[in-house]
Amino acid sequence: MNDLTLVIPAKEEADSLPIILKEIEELGLKCKVKVCLSSNDTETINSLKDFPDIEIFRQSGIGYGNALIEGINTVNTKFFCIFNADGSFNPKEIEFIYQNLQKQDSAKFIFASRYLPDASTKDDTIVTSFGNFVFSMIGKIFFSLPISDILYTFVMGSTESFKKINFIKQDFRFCVELPIKLHRSGFKIIDEISHERPRIAGKKKPNVLKDGFLILIELIRLFFIKK
Repeated sequence: MNDLTLVIPAKEEADSLPIILKEIEELGLKCKVKVCLSSNDTETINSLKDFPDIEIFRQSGIGYGNALIEGINTVNTKFFCIFNADGSFNPKEIEFIYQNLQKQDSAKFIFASRYLPDASTKDDTIVTSFGNFVFSMIGKIFFSLPISDILYTFVMGSTESFKKINFIKQDFRFCVELPIKLHRSGFKIIDEISHERPRIAGKKKPNVLKDGFLILIELIRLFFIKK
């Protein structure tokens, strides 16, 4: 997997990030790792001192989307994979998704899903599960998205294809902007089963009500504005 870069957005994840990086190291995954964070997040940066091979990317803006857009646009491998730092994504699934992507004749992106048959989640709440169900249904009905878990950004795909699209959302609205713009641009996207783990430490970064409302508004905007 020398042609793959894991892009890890990490905001105040000093407790969990080293554990995740150690897991990746112990699995012997032959891929690059780029941690994207704010320059003033010194605690998380200091937690990386035992991982000299990790590339630290300091984002110029703020927000989850900003970290990913800026980070992926600096990736120089054929493929990238968005991988969260909170421990909820399982590193053991990286190679499985990578191998599946290689088998696809035309698919450029694989979106991991907690809601396919045989998939699971141990981090979702009733509220977030319901919200994700509603947003995923909107994605299917109004945008014809062929994925079942629109807010789960465990995503692997073509770096070159990603760079062809003008992504603009700097916060969690990027989660819906990503699949919609990829699909509209003609890139084939598919989903694959995933098993979300409980996060290791800390609270969920999104504000469920505030960010849920912003995501809904973004879905409406994208429906009426094709850019």
